[in-house]
Amino acid sequence: MNLSDSQTTVPAPRRVSAMEAVLGHLRGAIERGTYAIGDKLPSEAELCRTLEVSRPVLREALRALQTMGLTVSRTGKGTFVVASTVADPTFGDYTAGHLLEARRHIEVPVAGYAAERRTPEDLERLTGLLDRMDRETDTTAWVAMDTLFHLSVAEAAKNPVFRKVIEEIRDALARQSAFLTELAGRREQSNREHRAIVEALLGGSGPGAAEAMSHHLDRVATSLDGIVRPPAPADA
Repeated sequence: MNLSDSQTTVPAPRRVSAMEAVLGHLRGAIERGTYAIGDKLPSEAELCRTLEVSRPVLREALRALQTMGLTVSRTGKGTFVVASTVADPTFGDYTAGHLLEARRHIEVPVAGYAAERRTPEDLERLTGLLDRMDRETDTTAWVAMDTLFHLSVAEAAKNPVFRKVIEEIRDALARQSAFLTELAGRREQSNREHRAIVEALLGGSGPGAAEAMSHHLDRVATSLDGIVRPPAPADA
């Protein structure tokens, strides 16, 4: 079965990756009950052969299923279905819902403080980082810079507590960023949102920076919601 022409459940003007196609196929099979709760998925070798994909592509899809809370991987035993619908993706120690709720209360005011307290060195670091993110093509490297961006905004607020909090959730932020980059094509949109935040910092506008960060987090929430509750396909 070749999945190269499969359609994603999230409408977007971009080509569906092999990983997204595999993920969509397996998620659909779980949601339809082809693989019921408690069932073990076929082995990696069997799935690779059936879906005609490489093992790295398959493993990315399996990791995404686990992040969505649909499956668990048991060492030496395989991958088992534990839910039939996606509830709230988990990124490390935190669910997406908990992470976003906390970020709204932390990063929005932090951006406001950063606009009022940033130094020329902070602005130089942030604008340089944005330029590097615009040029970066490797997803792993871009995700690392994405989390560094949010940490740098916190540093510009000149309160070590804020920096410590963002550092604490940095791994979860990276996992969420990678998840959205792979499944929602968020990279270019995120770059634009980051630039709007930095423009507000350059202008010294606390309210403007807070609003730009709030918009950024709103878009993250919308993208997550589109993955968790994708729109129903149009009738043929």
